[in-house]
Amino acid sequence: MSHIVVTFYQFVYLSKVDEWQLPLLTHCQTQGIKGTILLAHEGINGTIAGSRQGIDAVLGWLRSRSELAHLTHKESTAPTMPFDRLKVRLKQEIVTLGVPVDPTVQVGTYVEPKDWNTLIADPEVLLIDTRNHYEVEIGTFEGAQNPQTTSFRDFPQYVENHLDPKIHKKIAMFCTGGIRCEKASSYLLNQGFEQVYHLKGGILKYLEEVPAAESQWQGECFVFDQRVAMQQGLALGTHDSCLSCGHPIAPSDKQSEHYEAGISCPYCYANLTTAKRLRQEAKRLNRKQSQQRNQINAGIVAGTEETGKV
Repeated sequence: MSHIVVTFYQFVYLSKVDEWQLPLLTHCQTQGIKGTILLAHEGINGTIAGSRQGIDAVLGWLRSRSELAHLTHKESTAPTMPFDRLKVRLKQEIVTLGVPVDPTVQVGTYVEPKDWNTLIADPEVLLIDTRNHYEVEIGTFEGAQNPQTTSFRDFPQYVENHLDPKIHKKIAMFCTGGIRCEKASSYLLNQGFEQVYHLKGGILKYLEEVPAAESQWQGECFVFDQRVAMQQGLALGTHDSCLSCGHPIAPSDKQSEHYEAGISCPYCYANLTTAKRLRQEAKRLNRKQSQQRNQINAGIVAGTEETGKV
């Protein structure tokens, strides 16, 4: 059975956000939902997965709140549950930039996926990938600048060091689902940049709507769940995640002498100490035992269902 995966966010002032946490957590638990939802005074940001009925119930609960009546979401599927647990957390920011901006006051110009290719073909446009370096490495648009950030907090420093509103008259930005660009575009406008554009719905919406024959996307799109990466048409990508450092790893990385499943990969092997190896080996054994227990339990359930003893 496939699982429905939805992502959503909205910048909107939530005055009593602390009163949302427990009721929302309880409702998600009741519906068998897993994933992460972040709540802050500036809004909501989440990626969750579950059954069709469960997802619809949670989205309905959110939209029943007047502040989120117009909440939009993006939807895809996963062959297995892509999250291990459910988290509903209170945060200072729903995406952490670290400097005060308010996308509800001003934000860049939204560009629909169908119009994106035309925009980025303009030689006067500076194209910027606002994601972190490890995300950019597995896929991006040709010609996009990689700010080489390790977190979104680094973006203001990149702007200060590399961008100038007197020189860069047109800037187009993109990110996974659109939320980082909301803040990044608002920040650039605050800094005096005048023509700032961003991809509406992010890379995932572009991959969903733009035909493969017309797509300017190169590679795969990193996602923050166990699917790791998505391809054109939102098909499952080829990357896995290193269980030691979390870095996305391609099939070619697994051919490296520094790759050992659950222990290390080419991106973290240099930091592999004896103590860390022992910890990772213990975790690998625990995962194997857990998988075996799950297989046994699944067999028991299947057997009782066949005999009618449920």
